[in-house]
Amino acid sequence: MSQETGEQVVIVVGAGPAGLATAACLASLSIPYMLIEREDLYAPIWTKKSYDRLHLHLAKHFCELPHMPMPAEYPTYVPRVEFVQYLDNYVRKFHIKPLYNRSVIGAEYEEVSQKWHIKVHNSMSDESEEYQTRFLIVATGETSDTFVPDVEGLHTFSGRVIHSTQYKSGKEFSGQNVLVIGSGNSGMEIAFDLSNFGAKTSIVVRSPIHILSKGMAHLGLTLLKYLPHDFVDSLLLFLSKIYYGDLRKYGIERPKESPFYLKDKYGKYPVFDVGTYKKIKSGEIQVLPAVTSIKGDEVFFKDGKSHAFDVIIFATGFKRSTTQWLKGDDYLLGDDGISKQEFPNHWKGKNGLYCVGLARKGLYGIHMDAKLVADHIKTSAML
Repeated sequence: MSQETGEQVVIVVGAGPAGLATAACLASLSIPYMLIEREDLYAPIWTKKSYDRLHLHLAKHFCELPHMPMPAEYPTYVPRVEFVQYLDNYVRKFHIKPLYNRSVIGAEYEEVSQKWHIKVHNSMSDESEEYQTRFLIVATGETSDTFVPDVEGLHTFSGRVIHSTQYKSGKEFSGQNVLVIGSGNSGMEIAFDLSNFGAKTSIVVRSPIHILSKGMAHLGLTLLKYLPHDFVDSLLLFLSKIYYGDLRKYGIERPKESPFYLKDKYGKYPVFDVGTYKKIKSGEIQVLPAVTSIKGDEVFFKDGKSHAFDVIIFATGFKRSTTQWLKGDDYLLGDDGISKQEFPNHWKGKNGLYCVGLARKGLYGIHMDAKLVADHIKTSAML
């Protein structure tokens, strides 16, 4: 059954930090909007799909949402619990009321009406809803749909298999042989947490990675305000080599490209070290090459060796499903769901289409995008 629910001035898809920031900016300009979220609460990645020890990897002033600073009493690197409290306060301050349990199944621009026609599935009523809007904002986030690679024999694994979004603490894995697949920030921090709780921890490092301390990252982001990008990148690479030395003897290669270049170009973030490197260096965490196949409890690796494990944790990131429902856009978003427009105009599409938080610039980018989009809508609509 389909239910026609009328016209909206602005529809925002996604109530994570990007959607909340956009809603606040629209509200501050008195622009009517509707915020749609497929889960049953806002910011689900932070509220229910993150591990306990997670902290913001960047200093808090780089992670604030528009129109509301982080509390002064918060530590420099904010723990997940405090960040969720910050989001709770943010929602209350700006009276944000998302429509929950709504998944967008189709969005298409109609030339005749010059409006976006949106079809939504309400998972609570199991009905379809239809809306029209002049402005459509995609704020579904870089971390929207979990990704697990197709590994030969994975279905035969006799132990437990989870994605990093299901991991909470290493406490339940004490004494077990655990393999973490994925060496981004989540994988490295989960490996550290597992080792702290006495798990026999291994991590797959398949591709070259940069490792930076949080201090290096903070320095780099600060200097980018005043110095050329290439100079700052070269400085960070130099500092990393001095501090961490030759990583190859621990099974880790450094990329040829510099840290921030890789982040901006390919979305490959440097690893902000929380103590994992020290445990790798001491042998408490074993680094392994790419997985080739799995048979029972045995996992086979690219170097020809195999090891038995009780648990496999896939810290293999996310993919975006925007292209499955957004029709008629061949300008703003690429096949990977990330903006294909050059910074700083990456947020603006055609026919009233915008995106927030899809330029691989994290919470700092969300802050900027949300304000720019709201201001542009205000001017375009003369509201």
